[in-house]
Amino acid sequence: MLDILSDGFRVAREKFSGKATLSEDNLNEAISEIRKSLLEADVEYGVAKDFLAKVKAEALGISVDLKAGSGAQRVRVTPADHFVKICKTELEALMGEPDSSLRFAVNRPTTIMMVGLQGSGKTTTTGKLANYLMTKHKRKPMLVAADIYRPAAVEQLKVLGRKLDVPVFHIEGATPLEICEKAIDKAFELGRDVILLDTAGRLTIDSALMTELDDIKAVAKPDNILFVCDAMMGQDAVTTAKAFNDRLDISGVVMTKLDGDTRGGAALSIRRVTGKPLKFLGMGEDLARLEEFRPEGLASRILGMGDVVGLIEDFERVHTGDKEAEMMKMLDGQFTFKDFYQQLSMIQQMGSLKDIMAKLPMQGMIPKGASLDDRELVKVKAMIDSMTDLERVNPGVFNDGRVRRIAKGSGTKSGDVHDLIKRFKSMRQMMGMMGKGLGGMLGKIPGMGGLGQLNQMRKMAQSMAGGGGMPAMPGMGDMFGGETLAAPKKIDREKLKKMRKASKDARKKNRR
Repeated sequence: MLDILSDGFRVAREKFSGKATLSEDNLNEAISEIRKSLLEADVEYGVAKDFLAKVKAEALGISVDLKAGSGAQRVRVTPADHFVKICKTELEALMGEPDSSLRFAVNRPTTIMMVGLQGSGKTTTTGKLANYLMTKHKRKPMLVAADIYRPAAVEQLKVLGRKLDVPVFHIEGATPLEICEKAIDKAFELGRDVILLDTAGRLTIDSALMTELDDIKAVAKPDNILFVCDAMMGQDAVTTAKAFNDRLDISGVVMTKLDGDTRGGAALSIRRVTGKPLKFLGMGEDLARLEEFRPEGLASRILGMGDVVGLIEDFERVHTGDKEAEMMKMLDGQFTFKDFYQQLSMIQQMGSLKDIMAKLPMQGMIPKGASLDDRELVKVKAMIDSMTDLERVNPGVFNDGRVRRIAKGSGTKSGDVHDLIKRFKSMRQMMGMMGKGLGGMLGKIPGMGGLGQLNQMRKMAQSMAGGGGMPAMPGMGDMFGGETLAAPKKIDREKLKKMRKASKDARKKNRR
């Protein structure tokens, strides 16, 4: 997600490496890299030009202080840190204040009209929004299947309704206008307080589509009109959003498939072009994967700082029980294969590994192109499923016979099981060391909001790796397609040469 934008800002930041000041020369080099990434990511040209002008004006107009904070909290900062802070501030300003609010009616059902082109994910988003309203706002929604043109659209909505245990209203043979008009009476009858109108789309904007939507708006008098757009449409998504807004006066935008797009520039342009907020992000097919849009979180991810707040929200969405106790148990290095299995199940519910890793801080320490294979999670869970209760709580009991049995039961190789056990033990030890080293700092990070926090994280990473970057995550390598998330070790070629010579001399001596 957003790889092109992130790469552009990363290269721009590297232009300040070893520089003591923010000069016009090094600033122009950085701005050039960002300009290329913004345009390649399909950010609207006028928006990109305005953003770059503001960043440059702000950067040239400040005095760079190489120290931040006071007392024990005083840390050294670089021109690159100042540049990143400016970019983050301007990115957030570009996307506007967060606004995921919906207008709810009083003494009658609230009506939300879903509009957009065909193939944008409108029907799936309608289901996701129903789930969001039930869990977040404790509402009782009703889905209305008003798309009579797309094959199986009505059946798709009915399937989603059954999954959510939510009623779906449709009249066979009726027009979309008649269906939406009758839906209001049906909502009163069923005691539903929110009506979600899944209207028809077209492959392109045409007068027939817009006239139909105009008529539905006049009859249903929606409290909210949400435009659903596909992030992979790029620049077209912004153009289409503007056309719908000019005609219908939309309340906001829901952007889908952002997790499947390396560009995502539309997310930066849509607020400035339409004047309407981006309210939600649709990620994946799961009905729980509708996120409230947070400009601060997206800006942090684009700049390679992760999104700790978003990660915590994902965690809280799927987690039950005593979070603090379980986290302390993990950081004490006392968790077992049973706990590990629960962690894997929770990770699968939170989303794809790629999306989760994108929300972690210290993105620059993760090798570019690292393989994150979700299928490895299934493989690891199968091995744990094949263990006995004793084996799950006491890794010390494993022997070759037990390993062969687990491999046979899970459809894997003995080497896979040995690797899992070895890496699990190492990971448990490492987590224990991290728990001692962090000293409660994790709970104090407010979404990486400022330079103080940014530098604390850098200092922590350096201390963990002896100044050489983030250490490998033992135990997690197999889950990332066999690739360990660590910087490669420096090879001591002189030492290697001596070892080879000693081995050669020993062989000659044995032959005599």
